[in-house]
Amino acid sequence: MDYDLPPMTGIDMLRPVNRIDQRFQNLREQNRKGFVAYIGAGDPDLASTEALAVRLADSGVDILELGVPFSDPLADGLVNQLAAQRGLASGTTPEGLLETVAAIRKQSNVPIVLYIYFNIMHRRGLKEFIDAAAAAGVDGLLALDLPPEEADEYEQLMKEAGLCSIWLIAPTTPEERIAAIAARGSGFIYYISREGVTGMRQDIVSSLDERIAAIRRHTNLPIAVGFGISNAEQVRQVAADCDAVVVGSAIVNQIAEHGNAPDLPKRVGGFVRELTEAL
Repeated sequence: MDYDLPPMTGIDMLRPVNRIDQRFQNLREQNRKGFVAYIGAGDPDLASTEALAVRLADSGVDILELGVPFSDPLADGLVNQLAAQRGLASGTTPEGLLETVAAIRKQSNVPIVLYIYFNIMHRRGLKEFIDAAAAAGVDGLLALDLPPEEADEYEQLMKEAGLCSIWLIAPTTPEERIAAIAARGSGFIYYISREGVTGMRQDIVSSLDERIAAIRRHTNLPIAVGFGISNAEQVRQVAADCDAVVVGSAIVNQIAEHGNAPDLPKRVGGFVRELTEAL
């Protein structure tokens, strides 16, 4: 579809190009849609997270989201809540995760986004955490419990660190708020295709094309759609209207099922390969 898109702002033009921007540029040049995979960090342990990240990148994943374990994950459904519990039980800390990201960076250039509750960053010092994330090789943050209206300091620190600020837009978000959120975003916009918490769905929202068009009226950023996509047919359906699809709970379920298997990365990578090949 063709849309009349607003020009890039001066801030956008000054922000250094990072791996997320570069990946979407490559996808546009290749006329391809992107695939974003979510896994819970430290599930079943950080060594597995490192191995899974490398395998997923080799299985066609364009951007990797790592969920930072939190004791009160209100935005997550049961599948991802259990993954967070397993991550905490394995001793995963934000500092340990950043060390794992640095280890991944020695093996892969896959763009990495941390799916993180703002309280985690606030407790550790906002600037300290953002700078440490950038130094480790993180490319963007999706801060779940930070209202955009209260994000001025966060946004400035993110720009200074060269990180993308990923924001969520929901089906119930009014258009004037879409405009406000889109103005703050960088890297891509994450559209939640169903209202509620994360989890696998059997159906795909019928008005997706209309909602994507509403977002595109306010931004030239790529739009990724997630929350509920779990099979190849849904990947194909959703990709028709957006720039990238996000799959999380279905992959986390695979990790939960095969977590003790010595070939865990191979098994999960095979499952993900079936999804990425649908694009």
